Amino acid sequence: MSLLEKTLSSQLVYRGKVLNLRLDTVLLPNGCTGMREVVEYAGAVAVVALGGNGGVYLVRQYRYPVKRELLEIPAGKIEPAEEPLACARRELSEETGLVAARWQQLCSFYSTPGFTNEEMHLFLARDLEQAAQHPDPDEFVQVVEVPLPEALAMISRGEICDAKSVAGLLLAARFLSREEGGQDYPSTG
Repeated sequence: MSLLEKTLSSQLVYRGKVLNLRLDTVLLPNGCTGMREVVEYAGAVAVVALGGNGGVYLVRQYRYPVKRELLEIPAGKIEPAEEPLACARRELSEETGLVAARWQQLCSFYSTPGFTNEEMHLFLARDLEQAAQHPDPDEFVQVVEVPLPEALAMISRGEICDAKSVAGLLLAARFLSREEGGQDYPSTG
């Protein structure tokens, strides 16, 4: 049996600056119809910026939807016609003032495919140099450097809790460990 859901109709409910909301009627695999609320999003990047001393650069910012400050890896929305790597370079520079000489794409993933088409591209940035930080006018961030093993322990303690940061830090640690031919970084403190 195919699990494909065929779109029967689609209605744009909201068009915003950052996202659109669509309501689709679909034909389900069992022949019944269902409704799907879909958040359309241009896509995003996230960057694990690794300093020469083994620290990762994180940004602390207030996230209005969850009503609290979060500690995250730098990230941002891909602009129209922008390539993911170009966006990663731009976002790292804007949010942290850092410029990286070496880049590695770790993976791409769908953030929450139950309701959005957002695809996130995750990068590891190394050989960093400090330049000027220049966040967007409505973006207020504090840059924090944390040793990678401590960042992994912070995930275990719930201090780093957004999906892109958890995935990014864990994947970067695994990639670096395998690159060095060693054991994976411990995930607890």
